[in-house]
Amino acid sequence: MSMAVEPTMSALMTRAEALMGRLEVLLQPSLAAPDWSASCAFRCRRRAGRLLLEPVRHVSTIRLQDLKEVEPQKEKLLRNTEQFVAGRPANNVLLTGARGTGKSSLIKAVLNEFAARGLRLIEVDKSDLVELPDLVELVAGRPERFVIFCDDLSFDEGELGYKALKSMLDGSVAAASDNVLIYATSNRRHLLPEQMKDNLAVKYDENGELHPGEAIEEKISLSERFGLWVSFYPFSQQEYLEICAQWLRFYGLDEAAITAARQPALVWALERGSRSGRVAFQFARDLAGRGQAEALPTAIIHGDAPEGLDHV
Repeated sequence: MSMAVEPTMSALMTRAEALMGRLEVLLQPSLAAPDWSASCAFRCRRRAGRLLLEPVRHVSTIRLQDLKEVEPQKEKLLRNTEQFVAGRPANNVLLTGARGTGKSSLIKAVLNEFAARGLRLIEVDKSDLVELPDLVELVAGRPERFVIFCDDLSFDEGELGYKALKSMLDGSVAAASDNVLIYATSNRRHLLPEQMKDNLAVKYDENGELHPGEAIEEKISLSERFGLWVSFYPFSQQEYLEICAQWLRFYGLDEAAITAARQPALVWALERGSRSGRVAFQFARDLAGRGQAEALPTAIIHGDAPEGLDHV
């Protein structure tokens, strides 16, 4: 009989140890501190159901001088971040506008500008925004200044991250930490989809003045909680060509090759239906990668673009 009991006890001990291991995982802090000296940028990542802060080993090296034709936007974000790093009051920032115009790149360039002065960046996916209170609590006592970066942010109806972000920006009973700001990018200003049915709730008074319904008010309330809006706009043809030239110089092409590349750059933009900074960068990478082996067509002069290029 004793021989039958021993395997049973052994099995019970094994199961108990496995259960204790699971409990230890559950009882660990919801968000553990990483090695803060490992990088100036970190990502929130889920591993086995837990949210972890992982250092970014290879941070983008883009610099402010690499970004062209966005000087007003650059000035606004640079000034706000300078205030923040210096310990003065600064605002959460929403960067919105045309795709591929440098919204995310500008935030990365600002990080590189101020990293030596203690600026750190934490990238958070919108699905993990519900963890914002724990994240802010984790860094609140640190000497560094933290930008929580939400890239390409937009929400569908009922997403949990929307409420968490809204409360964190302004509305929670807990005071915001002085060493944390939120920088978010989005292609749309109001972050929530705007539907035709929302307009049905609009009312007007006897003087003809319109009063938006509650649904519209709710949808614009999140973006209004960002203290600073930085808007980006589509580039003109000349601005697009200047950005192409900037990246071609970055890849080592001489001025003659850059001048000769104007027409191919415009054709490249026409094929993609966009004259964005991203398209300009992709064109420069392609041309630099192919080298000078194939002859470039004679450069077009300003105003001689093939038909249709002015409307890319």
